[in-house]
Amino acid sequence: MLGLSAVSLVYLYYNLLVMDAKLIESLQKRYAVKRFDPTKKLSDKQLDALLEVARLTATSYGLQLMKIVVVEDQELREKLVDCSFGQRQVADASHLLVLCRERDIDLDHIEDYVENISSTRDIEKETLSGFKNAMTNSILTKRKEDQINWMDKQVYIALGKLLAACAILEIGSCPMEGFIPEEYDEVLGLDKLNLASVLALPVGFSASDDPNAKRKKVRRSQDKFVITI
Repeated sequence: MLGLSAVSLVYLYYNLLVMDAKLIESLQKRYAVKRFDPTKKLSDKQLDALLEVARLTATSYGLQLMKIVVVEDQELREKLVDCSFGQRQVADASHLLVLCRERDIDLDHIEDYVENISSTRDIEKETLSGFKNAMTNSILTKRKEDQINWMDKQVYIALGKLLAACAILEIGSCPMEGFIPEEYDEVLGLDKLNLASVLALPVGFSASDDPNAKRKKVRRSQDKFVITI
């Protein structure tokens, strides 16, 4: 902050307070949309913003062992309703995002990532050999089920970022575990992409008769939620 005038500092502090208030207010208003308005669509700019938020999310080592599948085909989305225990959000929302993890991870994933680091940061790959070996020894020695559990957790981090972004951008969302992953994978052909579905996230705008829209948010009070030691 060196070189900033007193007026600039006050303005900066004010903006920080406004942003803090906006974030909290947005999260207080956020709820799981149960009924979307199928006539209201996200703009390309809004969709791109959400996808970029997900792309920038934190992942272990920065490996990004996940992808997002944007399901635009309405016929496919109707099929997914049956795989989602009849929940119409997957078909009626403006867009359906399916958050996926890699089905299998091998040395190629790690080598591609090291190559990306090298080219992005303009450094020699040889200097990254220690980092590469650390990832290889940590990840590829895990049991298959432990690898899957580890990758699933990465996807949940992305979901949290997306829900916060939707709240701030005033976009409705409904995080869903309530679907049959194996059937999603079959309908969408995800196995051919070495992907497995983990979460579904319909996004769009709530219908005027959405039952959740006017319900008060129920959360523990902060004194029952936060422990300071």
